[in-house]
Amino acid sequence: MPVTSPRFDERKRRLSGVVAIPVTPFDADGAVDSEAYGHLVDRVLTVGVEVVTPNGNTGEFYALDEAETRHCLEVTVKAAAGRASVVAGVGHDVRTAIGAARHARDAGAGLVMIHQPVHPYVSAEGWVEYHRAIAAAVPELGVVLYVRDARIEGEQLAKLADAAENVIGVKYAVPDPVRFASVARDAGIDRFVWIAGLAELSAPGYFAVGATGFTSGLVNVAPELSLEMFRALRDGDFTGAMAVWERIRPFEELRAAEGSANNVSVVKEALAQLGLCRADVRPPSRALTGAEGEQVAAALTFF
Repeated sequence: MPVTSPRFDERKRRLSGVVAIPVTPFDADGAVDSEAYGHLVDRVLTVGVEVVTPNGNTGEFYALDEAETRHCLEVTVKAAAGRASVVAGVGHDVRTAIGAARHARDAGAGLVMIHQPVHPYVSAEGWVEYHRAIAAAVPELGVVLYVRDARIEGEQLAKLADAAENVIGVKYAVPDPVRFASVARDAGIDRFVWIAGLAELSAPGYFAVGATGFTSGLVNVAPELSLEMFRALRDGDFTGAMAVWERIRPFEELRAAEGSANNVSVVKEALAQLGLCRADVRPPSRALTGAEGEQVAAALTFF
């Protein structure tokens, strides 16, 4: 039975907001720390965040095995307890992604986010088919695309929307707001929820040309600040949004340095300093040096 658009109205509304990407905390033995994970999810939802995405890049998706990603999804659904939409990160080969998406559906998630394909050879037609196949396997779920490849045109997004009605959102993470504005309009600005996929520092520029939500790793550390920026952007108060931007800039620039090499490490170090989880990360990320930890501590003083 085809999925009808009204079934996704509430999920689309929530995507037009702060889309939290939780870190995956590890215990002293290197396993997923379920208790800390559940607490982090509860913490962001308690202040009003309505979307949480386990197994995103900030959650070290590519450093987790299949059992761990499924466990993280289950912990998130339990912690959310119906208060928010859970968007399960899925990816890798089509069969693996479909298996993860079906598990997410059965566990109680309402949406999936399909990670950008990591194969070095991606054709436009193959990109459409990859996402169509995954979306078709879970017609009950809303599907969010993760676009990081500037070669993906509005034409491909429109074709995918024609083929898969449950594709309702685009997390756009190409660092070019002009490109985003063009792609969104070529695809159909009203066909999807457009999510600024490069977090708070880029959000004002993307909101100015059509985004209505943004993803966040900062939300793990300072959820109130992420929501404050969103509300300002939603209301067209760019002066207010930029006031928040100035406060978070030192922290977010630490995350973005060196091609975002320490993106997750900075967030986990901050959480460790706040006593919320250990700072441990897995390769290809690395732990911060003592000097870098001091920089994180200094950035936190602006919060």
